[in-house]
Amino acid sequence: MPIVDSQIHIWENQKMAAHHRQVPTYSMDDALAEMAGAGVDAALIHPPTTLLATNPTANAAAKARPDKFAVLGHFAIENPENRNIVASWKNTPGLLGFRFTFMQPHYKQYWNEGTIDWFWEDAEKYGTPVGLLAGGHFADVARIARKHPGLRLLIDHLGRGGVAAAPGGGTWGDLPDLLALAKLPNVAVKVSGAPSYSKEAYPWRDTHEPIRRIIDAFGPERSFWGTDITRLSCTYRECVTMFTEDMPWLKGKDLDLVMGRALCDWIGWDLKG
Repeated sequence: MPIVDSQIHIWENQKMAAHHRQVPTYSMDDALAEMAGAGVDAALIHPPTTLLATNPTANAAAKARPDKFAVLGHFAIENPENRNIVASWKNTPGLLGFRFTFMQPHYKQYWNEGTIDWFWEDAEKYGTPVGLLAGGHFADVARIARKHPGLRLLIDHLGRGGVAAAPGGGTWGDLPDLLALAKLPNVAVKVSGAPSYSKEAYPWRDTHEPIRRIIDAFGPERSFWGTDITRLSCTYRECVTMFTEDMPWLKGKDLDLVMGRALCDWIGWDLKG
């Protein structure tokens, strides 16, 4: 069973956000060492959206180790000169799609209808998947997905993040709104970063029920295990065994899909490189 992490970051000589490890460099080699220790076969790199300079770092890793890394990158979407970028995006080896957060004040407008229609249209036209930190914006995701049924979307981190608290209260207050997106066949969810949403110790059982509801709703074909390991306080191996050993209801083909195969299928990643 290939184990593929749906989200990690790497960076060199950069200042990462405070909720990530406060080290100047977390390199390809650092990631490979941790992955090997945890039994993780490959990982999808997301250059931090606040650090444009990390795009080349990610692309270099994917070029050097196509058997280990692929990339969902980003660009300065606000610049008019970038409006033709989508057509040639996947010409870079290992660069398989986009990922945006739209959290910064000057980016929040892009959730609004009509602001970047050209981007959604081109991503659909050229078969380029888009990852989104979409907490608090499920209605926007639904609108985009319905308007562009050929566009594959990936929602980050179990639909958490992006707002101070989930509408309705608590960590999972808006879970029904996320589950409603499952009826849209072009929307998938990364079941990533789960330990960070728990109030318990390993194996973080208070997250198991919402994770099961998400996988039941979207199906294992649209549910992708992952970590975002550099913002977690647990070990990489614990993130793996939480799913492979402590969720007895997730097994067989379903486990195989969730732990990596489904992600590779969704973004068109040939792990043979």
